[in-house]
This record gives sequence, C-alpha cells and structure tokens, in this order.
Amino acid sequence: MKVGILGTGDVGRALADGFLSRGHDVLMGSRSADNPKLAEWLAGAKGNASGGTFEDAAKHGEVVVLASLGMVNPEVIKAAGPKNLAGKVVIDATNPLDFSQGFPPRMPAIPEGSAGAQVQALAPDASVVKAFNTVGNPYMVDPDMPGGPPTMFIAGNDAEAKAKVTRILADFGWPDTLDVGDITASHYLEAMTMVWVAAFAARGNGDHAFKLIHK
Repeated sequence: MKVGILGTGDVGRALADGFLSRGHDVLMGSRSADNPKLAEWLAGAKGNASGGTFEDAAKHGEVVVLASLGMVNPEVIKAAGPKNLAGKVVIDATNPLDFSQGFPPRMPAIPEGSAGAQVQALAPDASVVKAFNTVGNPYMVDPDMPGGPPTMFIAGNDAEAKAKVTRILADFGWPDTLDVGDITASHYLEAMTMVWVAAFAARGNGDHAFKLIHK
C-alpha cells in the first residue's frame, strides 16, 4: 500500500517507520522537499521510503496520515491540496495544543469543534478518521506494556474507512480498537489528550496509555 505522511516530527516518523516495517511504500512530506528533518529520516529509513512536499505525499498515498502540529492543520491541508486527498482515507493523528504560554499546553476552541472535524471540513471529499492521538509516539507502533495492549479510540464518518484503519491498527499491535462515533467525537478524543498530558506531569514521563476495561 502507498502511504503519504504529512509531517516530519516525532509522530510522523514513528508512524512512517511503522508502515515501512510492514512493507508499505511511504512518502513523507514537508513544507519543503529539502527539509533537514526529512533528509535525516530518509538517511536512516529502512524499506521503500521517499520524501517530498506535502502535496507530493498527498498525491502518493492511498492512505494519508496527518501528523503535523495540530495548530497548523489548515496550512498543511491547504499545502497538500484537498483535491489530492479526495476519495482517500486520512488518518488524523493530531492534537491542537497551544504551547505559547508554556507547559501544560492549552487546547483552544476550534470553530468546527475539534481538529478532526476541522480536517474533515477542509478536506470534504476525504474520509477522515481520528486515531493515534491518545498515546505518545514511542507507543504508536507495537505498544509493549505490562498491562497488555492498550485501547485505541477512533472516530470518523465513514464505516469502511474506520474498518480500514482498524485493520492497520491491528497490524500495528493494537488489537483493541473502540469506535466512539462520527468525526464530531474527535472533540472528546482530543480532550483525552489533556488527561494524558496531566498524567505526564504527575508521573514525570509519558510511558502510559488508556485501556478500556470491561466484562
């Protein structure tokens, strides 16, 4: 499968490496094709890896992963080109965190109600699925925790797209996926990130994740 990654940060690289490790063809995109972070990733990438612009990544991917800073999602989607995302599954792994006043970050109000809903509005012909935003990037692929695999929560409007993302998650070591509803439910998943951040502050590290326990 061809995968486009929008973003060269820790999240983008973690997920890009996850797809490469499963044999997928990955193109990582940035604002500029000569981004030093992109060059660094390419130098160490193992598998069918390439780099380019956000537009290149959007055109390349059958599945496209949005892994930018959540506060700049509108700029990234505009650069990628909504028409290049049409008909594709877009995995939104972002959180709109505002660090302008230091730590802990604030989560600003977004007119659409959440980053996930905003991305869906900006790319109306794509099938946006919120996923990966409730766990730290070191545990996005093959999470290894004493309590067993954590739960990944997803949201989106398209049932087939969510089924596809659920299969990707299972392949990435997440056998427990919970669909919490349509894309408007991204609001609650993004709010969960603030609980994750609070736990980080209390524990002093980010080696934790959420797990739904039930009978």
